[in-house]
Amino acid sequence: MVTLNEAKNYLRVDYEEDDALIRQLLQTAKNLVKDVGRMDEKKLVENEDTTRTAMLFCLGYLYENRSNPDYHALTMSLRSILFAQREGVI
Repeated sequence: MVTLNEAKNYLRVDYEEDDALIRQLLQTAKNLVKDVGRMDEKKLVENEDTTRTAMLFCLGYLYENRSNPDYHALTMSLRSILFAQREGVI
């Protein structure tokens, strides 16, 4: 859904040393969006604009706070972004 190049552009990273880390964080971001949003792959695609925003937000947070992330704060922010798309909410 979000490519490595898109992620690096979002993070303003123009070197290759962190590519493996960014790929890993992208997968983590996707999993968190799916979990918090109570979504499967189909729902991710149906709500692509919002889920891409949530994934990029999550990626940025995880990348910038990789030494000491506050997962509770991250989860609460994702819930706010994904509230209308969460399965069972509407």
